[in-house]
Amino acid sequence: MMSPNHLSDDRGSPPNHFRHTPLQIIHVVANFLRIWSIYSMFRYLSQTGASVVLFLFTCLAPASILFLILQKPWKGRPLSNTQVVPSIINGFITTLYLVLWGKGLKSCGPVRAILGEYSGAVLGVLSAVLYGRRGHLWKKIGGLIAMCASFYLLSEGWATATYSPFSWEDRDESEAQTEQVLGLKQMLIPIIAGILSALRRVIARRVSIKNQLKRRLHALTIASATCFMFPIAMWDVIIGSPSESNGKLPFSAWAFFSTILFGNIVIFYADSIAEERLHMVFSSPRHLMAASACIIVMEIVYKMDFSLTGFVICSLILGFGIYEATALERSKKDSIRNSKLSSGEFDNPTDMSSLPT
Repeated sequence: MMSPNHLSDDRGSPPNHFRHTPLQIIHVVANFLRIWSIYSMFRYLSQTGASVVLFLFTCLAPASILFLILQKPWKGRPLSNTQVVPSIINGFITTLYLVLWGKGLKSCGPVRAILGEYSGAVLGVLSAVLYGRRGHLWKKIGGLIAMCASFYLLSEGWATATYSPFSWEDRDESEAQTEQVLGLKQMLIPIIAGILSALRRVIARRVSIKNQLKRRLHALTIASATCFMFPIAMWDVIIGSPSESNGKLPFSAWAFFSTILFGNIVIFYADSIAEERLHMVFSSPRHLMAASACIIVMEIVYKMDFSLTGFVICSLILGFGIYEATALERSKKDSIRNSKLSSGEFDNPTDMSSLPT
């Protein structure tokens, strides 16, 4: 029989899914605001022809100042070289990711650029090769094939009403922007950017175990990324590009404000809460599901060239590929969680299960 104390504890403690509901709402709202900022950035870049690198640098510099003010990495326990040096290297990787992602956003559109960020799940296939587990290796290879199939369908325009085989209605070109078939060569830009994004997250997790330390090091990472992007932006201003407005950067308050606040600051803290409390990382099917719902809303609001059926099919295939590609890390996380449940350590709020790569 259970003791009265145990019964009273069970009555007083709400279930996990009810306790985490406010955090899940915060995470979904933050991702919606971030995707909204991406669509405003895409419209701004496509309408003005402004330089992608210069726009990103103009948004990254204020964001780095705000991160430094909020986190104050120079205060508290001194950071060691083994933490600072990888963070600076991570800043260089962040710069490459932002430049490639911005170029991919302008050339491929928001849907392909956002879904391309989830290509970082291919690092799970690499982890299976390194671990050498045959059963999980074949699962991950199957997941990799599914991800490649999803990106191929996206590059062929399945998410657009113009080229989707599931779209039969006639569209008014004056109301919607028509996208083009890209091919896998152009799709490689957001895919490589997604792999770099996952790599910088892995480095950040390996360097900083404690959450407060992770935020301090992230401020250093963004500051170093700003420094690395500065010469690229200045070169873009001086030399310019034939496809852009020769380094000119027209001003749009909402595009800059939303990218600085929602695209850099708010989303970082929201993703940190999701990792710490909800045990949900970026390259996961749950995160993809929330992002897909936000994309559908934005595509309809902005009247884009959008096919709901084709987009859902591509998202489902991509979600299946991510699920299979992270099979090894998910099984490790479940085993750790079960061991904590059996030993009674799971109720400790400071414990955090291992996160997938």
